[in-house]
Amino acid sequence: MLDPKTLENWDKTYFWHPFTQMKVYREEENLIFERGEGVYLYDIYGRRFIDAISSLWCNVHGHNHPKLNQALIEQLQKVAHTTTLGSSNVPAILLAKKLVDITPSCLTKVFYSEDGAEAVEIAIKLAYQYWRNLGERRKVFVTLSEAYHGDTIGSVSVGGIDLFHGTYKDLLFETVKIPSPYLFCKEKYGRLCDECKEELLSILEKVLKERSDVVAVILEAGIQAAAGMLPFPKGFLKGVRELTKKYGVLMIVDEVATGFGRTGSMFYCQQEDVCPDFMCLGKGITGGYLPLAATLTTEEVFNAFLSEFGEKKHFYHGHTYTGNNLACAVALANIELFEEEKTLEKLQHKIEYLTKRLEEFWDLDHVGDVRQLGFMAGIELVEDKKTGRPYPYGERTGFKVAYKCREKGVFLRPLGDVMVLMMPLVINTDQMDTVIDALKWAISTL
Repeated sequence: MLDPKTLENWDKTYFWHPFTQMKVYREEENLIFERGEGVYLYDIYGRRFIDAISSLWCNVHGHNHPKLNQALIEQLQKVAHTTTLGSSNVPAILLAKKLVDITPSCLTKVFYSEDGAEAVEIAIKLAYQYWRNLGERRKVFVTLSEAYHGDTIGSVSVGGIDLFHGTYKDLLFETVKIPSPYLFCKEKYGRLCDECKEELLSILEKVLKERSDVVAVILEAGIQAAAGMLPFPKGFLKGVRELTKKYGVLMIVDEVATGFGRTGSMFYCQQEDVCPDFMCLGKGITGGYLPLAATLTTEEVFNAFLSEFGEKKHFYHGHTYTGNNLACAVALANIELFEEEKTLEKLQHKIEYLTKRLEEFWDLDHVGDVRQLGFMAGIELVEDKKTGRPYPYGERTGFKVAYKCREKGVFLRPLGDVMVLMMPLVINTDQMDTVIDALKWAISTL
């Protein structure tokens, strides 16, 4: 391997990083990871860090897991990739069957892609074309303010975070937005509650009554993660499903961040007994090993695309690596690990432990809010606790806290000034203590 200083130089010279102001990045000392083991990452200097954000929310069973490694080796000895445009491969078939088995029962068809944004893009296009194939000209999607569904143009169109999406507004299609549940409830009721849930559902129902051109309602599952971990009132998702059925519109649920155990169940939809018309999966689907995503849908939607070839009703969408053999093979092993290691059963105690330890952050002078859904949490930093006044955006307070945590061997990446905890599901309580103690210390110190 090249010496660390050369790697650091080449990193800042040639590599344009995502969601990163490169002027600032090039002025700072940054981590370059070389290897991983369990919940730990090791950088090019041999320093060890707990991966407290699961490498952007996708690592599930830890790094360098022998079963996942072996699944890749065995598939690689057969073939790395074959196209699924007009042909198929064994791992893609087996994974499709497995995904149908473990997701809500109305979902029977699987369309593969490479990341969560494309899984959403596919759901948007499928929903739009579904109505076209039935002879209806619908064009409007209903979504939430502060929504985040990825960075492709379609997924940005149904997003609602102006910081990320405002630059591209002239490129986006029309949507109707209803309020972010958490922010609406906090402002009007001071908390999440049934009264707020019912008011939000009334707002949605009014939209669905007035608009006959709604293609679908799209929303994240149980929590707006990228908006800063903003949870929904319990039962809100189920209420939306009931309204979409009542008014004959489609429902798209984005489980990219929440799927594969993050909320305490395999998928959050299962907690509210919701079966949507589309479910979008990504991130944890391969345990954090390879890019893979999936859009699941129903028999009814699938049948609307069946026709004679000349009718041109089939879905004209697909990428070179759609249903990649290696990615599907490791995804299968990832799902098997949930069963073999009883991951979800063991997670329940960790969720309770996290809930208990998160209470300690309320005592810190510059913590304005603490939010949690299952094993997902966000601690919001504020300049003034009494008024809730945020820190100026340019001060990068959240990043300063994250960098301070590195001194204690903890790797974090905030969402603005919300300190996100999205630890691998296999982390133990001692390791959780290291993360939480480091974060409390960093916030108090700074």
